[in-house]
Amino acid sequence: MKYTQNERIMQITEKTLIVGIDVGSETHYARAFNFRGVEYGKLLIFHNDAEGFAMLEDWAGKLAGYNGFKDIMLGMEPTGHYWFNLGEHIKKNNMRIVLVNPHHVKKSKELDDNNPSKTDRKDPKTIAMLVKDGRYMEPYLPEGVYKELRTAMESRWRIMKELFANKNRIIRWISIYYPEFTKVFGDWEGKAAMLILNECPTPQKVVEKGIDGIIAIWKKHKIRAVGRKRAVKLLETAGSSIGTTEGLVSAENELQMLLEDYENKMRQCEKTMSLIESLAKEIPGFEKMLEIKGVGLITAAGFIAEIGDVSRFSHPKQIQKLAGLSLKENSSGKHKGETTICKRGRKRLRYYLTFGMMPLLSKNAEFKALHEYYTSRKENPLKKMQSLVALSNKLIRIFYMILTKNATYDPQKMMSDIKRPEVKAA
Repeated sequence: MKYTQNERIMQITEKTLIVGIDVGSETHYARAFNFRGVEYGKLLIFHNDAEGFAMLEDWAGKLAGYNGFKDIMLGMEPTGHYWFNLGEHIKKNNMRIVLVNPHHVKKSKELDDNNPSKTDRKDPKTIAMLVKDGRYMEPYLPEGVYKELRTAMESRWRIMKELFANKNRIIRWISIYYPEFTKVFGDWEGKAAMLILNECPTPQKVVEKGIDGIIAIWKKHKIRAVGRKRAVKLLETAGSSIGTTEGLVSAENELQMLLEDYENKMRQCEKTMSLIESLAKEIPGFEKMLEIKGVGLITAAGFIAEIGDVSRFSHPKQIQKLAGLSLKENSSGKHKGETTICKRGRKRLRYYLTFGMMPLLSKNAEFKALHEYYTSRKENPLKKMQSLVALSNKLIRIFYMILTKNATYDPQKMMSDIKRPEVKAA
């Protein structure tokens, strides 16, 4: 995996035709240059379809043939999801594709004309010049089970986001129309509480039902954890409720839609989790990742889904950089700024690592001991969040060894980071 700028620059020779492409939703724009920035041909405008892709291949192939180029490198900025189809098509046709940072394009587009304007003709040249200078990265397009797992994890991410939003709307509804409901039921997602919300959600409906009617609802669905005492309390709170009494018909309709959406999202989540588990088990080393106490399905599957095939990495520090957990420092002269993580990379990978650290700290004795050591040592003690970052990098190294060498987690090696005073003295 090429990751230094020198290595990227050395890949571009006098026999390389650099094609900069400005990607759009329906129309793309392309311009071609050599390694010195000399332009060849005219601006190409092609559509985001099979005919347009064929036009690009023919145009680039003819330019390369006429001018003696042996290699073609196509560079573009990842504009949302619009580049996915073009990138996959280029890869299948054995053409090389690279990506440039959109932030770099924005900052460097004034170098040629000292003008901040953005045009479809200007951007392809800016992109090509960044590629020429080695300021590009090679995209990873997962294949096979890695593509399946990433897509499934993306679906789960979307479902959970929508589910959390739905739960917040239900909580808001309860706070407006029946705020005393939470005093009777600590968890509105419980079976007994959900039955009440479905059949008599407002205080007025609870009063109409009465104690016997409420108990009958629970008995009908064989709910044994609640009884007359809970029904009496529910009726008492309904009689003195301060909830809004206007617009109840529409309010009940809104709650029914929210509850239906909640149940649908829960089914989707369960189905997706089952798919994720079956896909992850196909990947060698996944079962050994789960053997680490505190590592769950989401943490392990999310890690693999974000990095893809681990064999493309030659060192775990590359994964650390991909997660945005590498350190950055702002220093000048005598001033030394605070060192923080750069947060450049795949934010979901960083999320799975940092939030996956919470169950590790509560269930895994080795990670807990390391966290206590990092935050309480006499020399250079870390803050809690700094310790979480250090432990996340530690987890990256452990996962890397498991996936690449089929190793087994060793608790004793984990504890080797703790420098005992007597060991240090010796």
